[in-house]
Amino acid sequence: MSQPVPYWVAGKPRTSDSPVTVRSPYDAAVTGVTSNATAADIEEAVAAAAAVRDEVAALPAHVRADALDHVSRRLDERLDEVAALITAESGKPITWARTEVTRAVATFRWGAEEARRFSGTVQRLDTDPGSEGRVALVRQVPRGPVLGITPFNFPVNLVAHKLAPAIAAGCPVIIKPAPATPLSALLLGELLAETDLPAGAWSVLPMTNEQIADLVGDPRLPVISFTGSDAVGWRINDSHPRKHVLLELGGNAPVIVAPDWADLDGAAARVAAFGTHQAGQSCVSVQRVYAHTDVYDEFVPALVKYVRGLPTGDPAHPATHVGPLINADAARRVSDWVADAVTRGATLLTGGRTNGNAIDPVVLADVPAGCAVVTEEVFGPVIVVERVASVDEAIATANRSRYGLQAGVFTHDLRVAAYATAKLQVGGVVIGDVPTYRADQMPYGGVKDSGVGREGVQSAMLDFTEPKVMVLTEFVA
Repeated sequence: MSQPVPYWVAGKPRTSDSPVTVRSPYDAAVTGVTSNATAADIEEAVAAAAAVRDEVAALPAHVRADALDHVSRRLDERLDEVAALITAESGKPITWARTEVTRAVATFRWGAEEARRFSGTVQRLDTDPGSEGRVALVRQVPRGPVLGITPFNFPVNLVAHKLAPAIAAGCPVIIKPAPATPLSALLLGELLAETDLPAGAWSVLPMTNEQIADLVGDPRLPVISFTGSDAVGWRINDSHPRKHVLLELGGNAPVIVAPDWADLDGAAARVAAFGTHQAGQSCVSVQRVYAHTDVYDEFVPALVKYVRGLPTGDPAHPATHVGPLINADAARRVSDWVADAVTRGATLLTGGRTNGNAIDPVVLADVPAGCAVVTEEVFGPVIVVERVASVDEAIATANRSRYGLQAGVFTHDLRVAAYATAKLQVGGVVIGDVPTYRADQMPYGGVKDSGVGREGVQSAMLDFTEPKVMVLTEFVA
């Protein structure tokens, strides 16, 4: 067997005698071998991040930007290789893996651009008596080292969403990748090692659950940026109230199909595609659809038709749209939730057959309130459709959830668009499309149990920094 893929401690490659074998969720073939970081390596990484805190904060903008530009270019040059790695270790169909790498190229490019223009603001203070001749220069200064904890479903781009803003803002950063998909993050470490960033500015450390539990409490890491399950995220937040904790958690994304929407076939195709892409393992994958009674009878058969027509199978095949879930436990849970809904009276319109870790995409109707496929994040290829009598009913039902990440509204009416955006309890509303849409520069995050704080490079930079004010006295504008 080839040598284990090294992890990265303060920019230096290391291995340990704690091997981690990464296998494909599709056929269990070995994708690669790495190892978990030792306790000594973790301590070295944290100590190095703390030691270079001031040095990294003082790095000129062009140094930060050049490093991020380099990673962006190298990712683009190795796009096919990186996409194949994503597919091999996560089971994501190769088409979606290529899209992810393309997005990560842009995320690092946005980081470079934001590093160059992250300049602060000037405020005049003579708006009130007693402050004549004064102005305030407000700059964002780094909070300190960032611990970034990332999930398996976007093993390159969600790591990029921790690395790029941290480096751009002048924060040392330690990445803890998902246990199922460490190799993609380690490849990003390989690219960072080609830059001139100082030792200690970054580390990428696979580790055990016990190790990460200790690390999140380390006072030398004042910022935690976590993307993953809400149960784990809120436990981190509640256990460390003095830390600046950012959470991008789950969702059960709703779609509203308003009565004025003309292209029902197009809407059905989009819902089918983005309720099931990468086996529904996206926190903004379409899960709940509220179709107005005027369009329900036309929309639902079209949805079922498109879902049945989606190619499933080997994720390495370019035509595959729906691949496997990440592991057998995930596939079993999704299958059990679908079976429970059917037992309680739901109508299975299509799908549900299992094959290893894969599940044929599911469309359910008549789902009773309280079923997990409605109340929880399925994180699988399951779409629930419900007939509603009005847009108000759709909004009220969509809001009857502990999650609030993103929603989609198919409407041509600007009044409906504005009204739905105002009333839906979510972090973002996509008009005329599914909630799965995300541009990597826009603020992205949710409310309620979907988290706190925002990703998107500039938004994350604001969260990784805090304002510092210098008041200039006797200043003539």
